[in-house]
Amino acid sequence: MDRKIILVVVVIILVFLAVSVFFLSKPSLSSQSADQNVLETGVLTENLNTPWALDFLPDGSMIFTERLGRVSVLQNKTVKLVGTISVSQITESGLMGVAVDPEFAQNRFIYLYYTNGAVNRVSRFVLNDQLTNEQVLLDNIPSSPIHNGGRIKFGPDGKLYVTTGDAGNSNSAQDINSLGGKILRLNKDGTVPSDNPFGNYVYSYGHRDPQGLAWNNATGILYESEHGATMNDEINIITKGGNYGWPMYQGNSTASGYIAPLLVYTNFTLAPSGIAFYQNTLYVAGLRGTQLRKISLSSDGRSIMGEEALYTNFGRLREVVERGGDLYITTSNQDGRGIPQTGDDKIIKIKI
Repeated sequence: MDRKIILVVVVIILVFLAVSVFFLSKPSLSSQSADQNVLETGVLTENLNTPWALDFLPDGSMIFTERLGRVSVLQNKTVKLVGTISVSQITESGLMGVAVDPEFAQNRFIYLYYTNGAVNRVSRFVLNDQLTNEQVLLDNIPSSPIHNGGRIKFGPDGKLYVTTGDAGNSNSAQDINSLGGKILRLNKDGTVPSDNPFGNYVYSYGHRDPQGLAWNNATGILYESEHGATMNDEINIITKGGNYGWPMYQGNSTASGYIAPLLVYTNFTLAPSGIAFYQNTLYVAGLRGTQLRKISLSSDGRSIMGEEALYTNFGRLREVVERGGDLYITTSNQDGRGIPQTGDDKIIKIKI
């Protein structure tokens, strides 16, 4: 056989063997994604200014707040401004939490937490084309440029839960007659539930700056995220009437009569904000930690089985909400403490 023909045949065989080895040794896309924990993401909207909180309307559209006072609805990647709230926006204060009434289809109620002058308040609005008919439900929550809390969410019991910070006055957290440094619980009309532990709005106390709430839908456990003073950021299981220690105790420091955290970060600052629960896992948005923290729980939801950092490339993360098995996160790089990237700030959808 002609030497040139033999050489061509040999080259073809070698190329075929090399290609075969490459494809046989390379894992499938799905196994790569599982091994590397790569999840599909997509930017829903961008060029926002510190989106603080989000919730969903019955038709699947999203309502979200920006700290400078804007309330908008996002539907099919189109953003419509539905309200501008007059807020006092200094450092950490301004427009914060939003919650959609569980009976929105009947009453059209939206709830907001925002800074008005020297105090924070919870108000209820009616949403049609615009937010109207404000009714102040709870006023005179302590406010300052730091430690305002600000998360509001409806619990499985139909009550509205509100996180408040100590507003820089740490002693207020131990005073059950103060609204600062607490988790509050109120009826939808702003009245005090008859089964609250102290006969007022206070549900738990001894908190420094709690910014996240999420319920375990299997056990009913309420989880909370909280900023520590120097590191010592906490994830807590909230007990009715419980004292979580601030300012005497934080992190792993505790004593009899004070509830120790489920998890505490002592070697770095996560600065946890929004949290979400899905399939026995907590997802925690980290501001200073610039990550989405994934925390795997035991079957009873009361022990930590493992954790890892996800999405460390987006910068500061403020909010995370689960809906239909997908996660929705907001960046917070325009809040004066981040390094804005192109298009910041953003709302991003993650397919788990």
